[in-house]
Amino acid sequence: MPELPDIAIYLEALEARTAGQPIAGVRIVNPFVLRTVQPSIDALTGRVVRGYRRIGKRIVMETEGALFLVMHLMIAGRLRWRAPGGTVARPAPLARFEFADGVLVLTEAGKKRRASLHLVQGEAALAQFDRGGLEPLQSTVAQVATRLRRENHTLKRALTDPRLFSGIGNAYSDEILHRARLSPLLLTSRITDLQVAALRDATVTVLEEWTARIRAECAGEFPETVTAFREGMTVHGRYGQPCPVCGAPVQRIRYADNETNYCARCQTGGRLLADRAMSRLLKADWPRTLEDAG
Repeated sequence: MPELPDIAIYLEALEARTAGQPIAGVRIVNPFVLRTVQPSIDALTGRVVRGYRRIGKRIVMETEGALFLVMHLMIAGRLRWRAPGGTVARPAPLARFEFADGVLVLTEAGKKRRASLHLVQGEAALAQFDRGGLEPLQSTVAQVATRLRRENHTLKRALTDPRLFSGIGNAYSDEILHRARLSPLLLTSRITDLQVAALRDATVTVLEEWTARIRAECAGEFPETVTAFREGMTVHGRYGQPCPVCGAPVQRIRYADNETNYCARCQTGGRLLADRAMSRLLKADWPRTLEDAG
């Protein structure tokens, strides 16, 4: 799922190409993607795009008359920019927004249709999409501490909870926790003030670094390669590979459709965290430390 750095670059690319331009036409290719009936999606045709903003992991297009198109890409949704009249064959196109200089296409890979569009009128209606998460790049240590200690969760869960922090998901939470040298399973009720400060600093640094890095990779082009697994990440998606800091093999905790990646030596004092699948299978044979794992 695109997270804050990816969405920030999407916003920049969309602003550069469509801000101040009228929408020449709208076509909903897959009717399931549109989750609202009123206002009609046809109301966008002819309206000038005033700008873009991010709400959590959602992209918001503002048009004249305070009409807002809210795009949630979910896991496999992506935006494509093509020359006027251009098409996208794969992944499946869900919607098209025509402009004089090009066409914005919403696509989604796979068979599951999770990406969504909502069209709403006015700021009050738009506010329903704000889950209330703290904006991490504008946060203070005190604000982060308050959010973390509001409820007792693991750090991993807290960072990815949109009610607590805005725009952070599975990938960048792994990178942030590694940078802060904190266990993903550390309970927020037990976090110290020094650890809160380290987490806040790591959050800002990681998100800013990756936003700058993706921006440089795009070099002004529309971002076509938006992925949760990027070359240069320290632990996310690198299970079994050496940690670039200490050389120990990156570990993982698997659950449902996600997994958490971490370095035991950098983050947990060498202790291996129980994996719901493998630790239950191996029971007493489950290695407790890196040394036990051989």
